[in-house]
Amino acid sequence: MKIELFSTPGCSRCAQASTGLKVVLAAFGEGRVIWRDVNLLDEIDYAVKLGLISPSAIAIDGELVFPSLPDAAALRAEIVKRLR
Repeated sequence: MKIELFSTPGCSRCAQASTGLKVVLAAFGEGRVIWRDVNLLDEIDYAVKLGLISPSAIAIDGELVFPSLPDAAALRAEIVKRLR
């Protein structure tokens, strides 16, 4: 599974999201979930293709699942559902 966090430079909420995402993903063990931080400004075409309208959004396996930052429980539940 590949999770992408869309952020912009200087976005404090994005930095908090990145930290929170790392904590949630650590519970699933290394290798089960791959994640990358996507700079929205560098990959604007990809973000538009997904339908992204603001930073701190999360895509899973190339699908925009959370258009805004979810809480940890919602993210964890979505990952568990998709790992089954």
